[in-house]
Amino acid sequence: RLGCGLVADIHPTTYELRLGILQTKAESLGVSFPDKVLEFLAHKIISNVRELEGALRRIAALSSLIGRKITLEMTQEALRDLLRANERRLDIEDIQRKVAERFAIKVSDMHSVRRHRTIARPRQIAMYLAKKLTTKSLPEIGRAFGGRDHTTVMHAVRTVKTIMQSDSAFAEEVELLKRTLES
Repeated sequence: RLGCGLVADIHPTTYELRLGILQTKAESLGVSFPDKVLEFLAHKIISNVRELEGALRRIAALSSLIGRKITLEMTQEALRDLLRANERRLDIEDIQRKVAERFAIKVSDMHSVRRHRTIARPRQIAMYLAKKLTTKSLPEIGRAFGGRDHTTVMHAVRTVKTIMQSDSAFAEEVELLKRTLES
């Protein structure tokens, strides 16, 4: 039984530290990684060091297996699933803030019961983006929008998709918001 422990404040790693870790690990693996690849990994994998090292090993193994030099394109292909998972770490509050800012409404309007189009449409767009860009379930998304039901979220997603198919300006607007949030 553990009676007491050490309390430590752990901070996320910086880009420079991640790059240094990658360079050291690449040397210890005895594999030559282009600087572009290491910089790409240091920018994209920010969650933890174990994930960084695992990505490096995966790329080295793939390069050895297929007998090709390591390139940025090979790295992106080999880590596509991992990179997608990292990109989806966006939270609903970020989406709500960005959509509210774009449509000049308050974030609190996203949670309100008001149904006026100037509020309902941005809310639906935010729900659509939350579904596309996060791993949250429909009920979780609904709760983040003022305790709405999962069917409301489904309706919002369907509505936005339908409008995007018929209105190219609307589709561009939603895609621009999506790209902004992903970057």
